[in-house]
Amino acid sequence: MSAPAIDQAPQLVARHIEPRDGLLLAVMAAALGASIVLGLSVGAGGWNWAIIEQLRIPRVLAGAGAGALLAEAGLAMQLVLRNPLADPYVLGASAGAGMGAIAMLVWFGGLLWLGSVGGALLALGLLMLLGRRALASPDDEAPAQLILIGAMLSAVFGAASTLLLALVPDQSLRGAVFWLVGDLAGARFGAWLCPLALVLAGALGLWTRALDRLALGSEHAWLLGEPVHRLRLGLVLLAALATGAAVAEAGAVGFVGLVVPHVLRMFGVVRMRQQSWAVPMLGGALVLAADALARGVAMPYELPVGAITALIGAPVFIVLLVRQPR
Repeated sequence: MSAPAIDQAPQLVARHIEPRDGLLLAVMAAALGASIVLGLSVGAGGWNWAIIEQLRIPRVLAGAGAGALLAEAGLAMQLVLRNPLADPYVLGASAGAGMGAIAMLVWFGGLLWLGSVGGALLALGLLMLLGRRALASPDDEAPAQLILIGAMLSAVFGAASTLLLALVPDQSLRGAVFWLVGDLAGARFGAWLCPLALVLAGALGLWTRALDRLALGSEHAWLLGEPVHRLRLGLVLLAALATGAAVAEAGAVGFVGLVVPHVLRMFGVVRMRQQSWAVPMLGGALVLAADALARGVAMPYELPVGAITALIGAPVFIVLLVRQPR
């Protein structure tokens, strides 16, 4: 295929199967709006304004922001690795972020966001370093190697987090365990996640043409004049920042970054011009819906939202893994 044909491939495909921007925006806005209403209404106390203002609004903001950031991180890693199985949770970034945050909590008593971002960056850096041969291998060999490397990194960081939990004070231990699984019960400062998700979505929107070319393959993108290494570095940094911020506030909520981009691709949303803003909206809606289910299914008890997203995402991951070319 010639360079002009390669350049036009995503546009030619999208012209036939992608929904119109207006229709997609309406669907995403409806999904996000419905999930916000659901998040504000579900729980003990009903529509008590004091409860909504003091507990549910911060929780909804944290859930929407964390879901948007995790979905953006998943999209970024799938572009870097050209692998639909890539996800911050699967590849160890969430586990690294959790370990970093617990380390900061144990040794410094705070600055969770700094430890979380640092841990996510460490995990993704190790993945890129250890998986450099897999990244250079043919496409049919790379996914399995990268998934195995990510699984081992996740196991290492998970073990380190378990060891650090022994140093957490008893009164905070239960909350720390729930937070590692993914929990929004203690979210109080989640409002800052939403503006960060908007900024990162804007960054993805600025790179749409280059990222569409990168999705065709690094060699094709390089031939078309794109700075491949700089793009990959930028996407890794974006994924680390998004994962770290989300984990610092909501814990290690898993599989959001895997499910959301895949669902959109199933419905024909393949170009970055649409994915850059549709992915965070659907990610926020998914986490809010899962959190409402976690609060409402066993009232007055609350389940960790990460368990709900794992019940959704793990079967999707298995299906994708089985369907991968051998």
